[in-house]
Formats: sequence, C-alpha cells, structure tokens
Amino acid sequence: MFDAFGMIWIVYGAAALTGIMIAEAVYLLYSGTREKRQAINRRMKLKDKKLSQEQVLIQLRKERGVDGGRSVFSLEGLRALRTQSGLIMPLPRFLMVTTGAAFGGGFAGMTLGLSPLMAAGLVVILMPLLPVMAMRSMRKRRHKKFGIQLPEALELITRSLKAGHPVPVAISMVAREMPDPIGTEFGLVADEVTYGSDLVSALGTMFERVGHEDLPLFVTAVSIQSTTGGNLREILDGLSRVIRERGKLRRKVRAISTEGRISAYILSAVPVLLMVGLMVLMPQFYGGVWDKSMTWYLLGGAVSWLLLGNAVMFKMANFRF
Repeated sequence: MFDAFGMIWIVYGAAALTGIMIAEAVYLLYSGTREKRQAINRRMKLKDKKLSQEQVLIQLRKERGVDGGRSVFSLEGLRALRTQSGLIMPLPRFLMVTTGAAFGGGFAGMTLGLSPLMAAGLVVILMPLLPVMAMRSMRKRRHKKFGIQLPEALELITRSLKAGHPVPVAISMVAREMPDPIGTEFGLVADEVTYGSDLVSALGTMFERVGHEDLPLFVTAVSIQSTTGGNLREILDGLSRVIRERGKLRRKVRAISTEGRISAYILSAVPVLLMVGLMVLMPQFYGGVWDKSMTWYLLGGAVSWLLLGNAVMFKMANFRF
C-alpha cells in the first residue's frame, strides 16, 4: 500500500517537473524569438518607428552631436568628448543634471559640517568636473565594448566579401546584424554612403565619432584598397587577427599591472576612511583644529602628495600600444 502510494506521488512529481520544464522551454523559446525580432541596435530601433532612412540618419547625427549646431554649451573639447561617449541626452540637459548633482554634493557637504563657503567651493569644483568625469567613463566603457566588437565586425565583412558583396553592402550587414555601439556606427557609415558621401570619408567621420585607437587601421586599409586596389578580404582577415592579438596583449598587461592599481586604490582609501572613521567615532579628535589655517594647508599638502603618488603609480601601471 505504501509503495503504491509513494509511487503515485513520484509519478505526480515527475509529471509536475515535466510540465514546469516544458513551460520553461516554451518561455525561453518565445523570449528568444522575441529578442531576435526586436531591434538589435539604436539605428534599427529608429527604423522600426517607420522613419525613413534619411530621417534615421539625421536623428542619429543629432543624438551624437554631429549636426547639433553651435550653442553656448558646445565647447569643442566637450563636444568631441560627448560625441565619443555615445551620450544620447542633449548636452544642455546633461549639464543641467550634472550641475544639479554638484549642488547636491555641496548640500551634502553642508549637512556633514562644511561651512557655506567651503560648500560653495565644492560646488564650483564639481560643476565642471562631474560632466567630464561622467563622459570620460562612458567613453571608456564604449571603447572597451567597441574594441571587442571590431574583430567580429571585420570577420563579418570578410565573409560578406567572400560571398561576392561589395564593401558598402558588407558594412550595411554589420549595421543590421551587430548590437550597439558598432551596429549604429556602421549603420551611419552605410547611410552616409547611400546619401552621397564616399566610403573613405564616411569611415573617417566614424573614427572622429568613436575615437577608438584600432579604427585607423581599418580606415587606412579601405582607403589604400580603394585607391590602389588589392585583395581587401585578405587584408581585413589579417587585420582582424592583429586586433584580436592586440586585445589579448592589452588584457594580459592589464592583469599584470593589477597589483600596482590596487595598491594605489588602497593607499588612497586608507587615509580617507581613517579620517571619516575618526570624525564619526571621535568628533572631538579634530574639533579643536578645524578653525586653524595651518590645518587646511597641511590637508591640502597631504591631498596633493596623495594625488601625485597615485598619478605616478597609475603611470607605472599603464601601458599604451
């Protein structure tokens, strides 16, 4: 009796588990096909909104700050940094957000005990510093992703050339098949060629938009092939291998230099954490010297030496290719 009863529950459990696995398989199958149906990059998403190819090109160039016009916010260096960071938000709005964050930092400093004058100085420092730091971080992440995608894009172009397609068609395949950032960037190249720009100029414009250090190799290869001829497929095949090996070497060097960078992080964090801990646990420890001018001179000197030491350590741990 017990064995029969236990066997029935085993059968019920196996049936329930089978049903759950079937439901999960159906869900994964549906979600996978749905993700495939969704636009793979920003350019394809705009095309899904029933915009014409010309409207998509204009919209993407405006978002990247290429055709945004001149304004009081469009300082040349900041404009180039914004373009290479891939920031879609309009630059004035982005500066308003970072300015609000700077004022928030000043207010937080006042709540922690800073004087209004020092809080105002903190706001003045953060206002130009925050947008630059944010866009530099965005550009770094974008370059890292673009560098990983570039060999794959070159291999896709190579396979398309093997199939007999011309170079613009091969570039448009990259725009359709690969995600951002490289999908939209190559899509802009394909659209610019469609509307009258020559391929070399469009690739040069892409390098200005992206700023990745491996792109000139691709631009130069296409430029030489378009003027003197040659087997572009073999050139790009070798170029993709070279870029992959450069990436491997770069990651290897970064792994080797991790010790120096971690040492810089620790040496920077220890005095800050120690000071914060003393201020929280023993506020009276520094309470009698905050109003002394010599205290701020010594703190400024300590911070300067700390920054100088960090700069030297990061320079020692940084390798350029």
